[in-house]
Amino acid sequence: MPLLTLHDPVVAKRYHDHGLWRDEGLYDHAARQAKMIPDANALRDSCRRLTWRQLERWARAIANALAETGLKLGDRVAMALSNRAESVAVMLACSRNGYICSPSLHRNYTSLEMLSLVHELDAAAVIVEEEWSADGSDLIKLLQETDPNVACFSISKERKLSKDFPGWEEQDVDNSEYRSLGADKICYVAFTSGTTGTPKGVMHSDNTILANARDLVSDWCHSRDTVLLSLSPLSHHIAWVGFAQALIAGAEFVVNDPLEGMDSFDWMEEVRANYVMGVPTHAIDLLAQQREKCLDSFGSVKVFYMAGAPISRSTAEEFILQGVTPQNVYGMTENSSHQYTHPGDDTDIIVGTCGRGGPSYQVKIFDPEDNAVSMAVGNVGEIGGRGAALMLGYFGDQKSTEISFNRDGWFMSGDLGRLDAAGNLEIVGRVKDIIIRGGRNIHPRKIEDLAVRHPSIEKAAVIPVKDSRLGEKVCLIIVPSGDELPDPDMVLRHLYSSGLSAYDMPEYYAALAEFPLTASGKILKRALLQQMNHGDFAPTSVRFNASLNTTTVSGEGGDC
Repeated sequence: MPLLTLHDPVVAKRYHDHGLWRDEGLYDHAARQAKMIPDANALRDSCRRLTWRQLERWARAIANALAETGLKLGDRVAMALSNRAESVAVMLACSRNGYICSPSLHRNYTSLEMLSLVHELDAAAVIVEEEWSADGSDLIKLLQETDPNVACFSISKERKLSKDFPGWEEQDVDNSEYRSLGADKICYVAFTSGTTGTPKGVMHSDNTILANARDLVSDWCHSRDTVLLSLSPLSHHIAWVGFAQALIAGAEFVVNDPLEGMDSFDWMEEVRANYVMGVPTHAIDLLAQQREKCLDSFGSVKVFYMAGAPISRSTAEEFILQGVTPQNVYGMTENSSHQYTHPGDDTDIIVGTCGRGGPSYQVKIFDPEDNAVSMAVGNVGEIGGRGAALMLGYFGDQKSTEISFNRDGWFMSGDLGRLDAAGNLEIVGRVKDIIIRGGRNIHPRKIEDLAVRHPSIEKAAVIPVKDSRLGEKVCLIIVPSGDELPDPDMVLRHLYSSGLSAYDMPEYYAALAEFPLTASGKILKRALLQQMNHGDFAPTSVRFNASLNTTTVSGEGGDC
């Protein structure tokens, strides 16, 4: 199916002429490594450690199995898989055959939410791990009832052979007639909730993914000696930024799939990772595990990539004292890890900024009130960007694509920042209403809309509560509709039964007599935050247990 994209032949030629885009796609890189270093380690999960030769052959076998179901160029393949080697092999298979891979069926989606995304993609094939959803129900059964023409592959949650899906030990599939499809094709659609909470499919070509990865590999000198562990899941874009780096460098890519009985620190040590990618919460947790184990060394780690939230000075300094260089990163699914600190940057730059990035993406600051007007160095404004690492639009969503750019073609991030004289980007805040909990985007509007459906709730507002580990947590504040005050357990059970994922549940709760409002009657969240921070009210800490459908109330306050 032809896709409407932002691919411009004139711009593409310029990127190719400058070496930012090249002719090799994701699979082509794997095939090249399989020829050059066939017996070097390429991919590892808890049960498999594959060489480049084995991984490339496996990708070929999967590509052949998909083709035999009748898939054609441009068809979409959706994955609902945990952190396991199959995800990587499927991505390569799709790149080889010209299919479009979507790994975004996250574990924290219910099966019905996954089904909605499969429909949004108009997927021709789905590859599903048993019980891989927030509610544990059977996605394939739902698909067979509603879309019998979709090719379905079921994979056991154990790391063992599945009867209808090729294993890595499969016989070599003939590759003599293979002809590269290049790297300008769409190969990947990642769903992101964006600013509205409505899922949007971010379209990337092989080249838009590889452009940013090439910058990172070059600036950080990754090589065949690099062992890259992604703590971020393979349903998240950070992991694919990591795998793209491994493809270019010939490094070993390790997924976050610890052996039974291991925690993340044990796994990191077991695989001898020297480059770890994740969010600051991962770093904080690993440092805590290190202290619990009374260990003096942070394993073999030399560089720790952190994106999605600010890095605290104490975390950065704790790494630096152990010989680990923090890599502070800013980006989005739409433009990958385009802004990052460099190896020689001092602690102030690492902690206070996201660095100056690489040549595949250019950043400019614009007036938040008029994004056609750029701001001078040092001034705060909305972060705009353009370049070879930028997505090629939103899948099947021309309107969202159009409104994401200003009149001069700069992609507007919705985030506020400023540039210093050296080009280092400091993140100041967000234009959009969003809470980032441990790197996960949570949209207040969705929670508010569900909350006010409860007959005892007249108004609802969701605001962030600062958290030293996760960055932010969700606080739900309500105004009751009558004299009856709904208790937290009643409200959270209502949210869950109304379809809110357990992963998005509020962790703080408060009820007020009234909200501060604008002249037009809109809730002033900024004023609510100020009231909370000044101690005018103290939210109650709550924790919802989805398996028991109950809420634990553990007191007032918190880091707020």
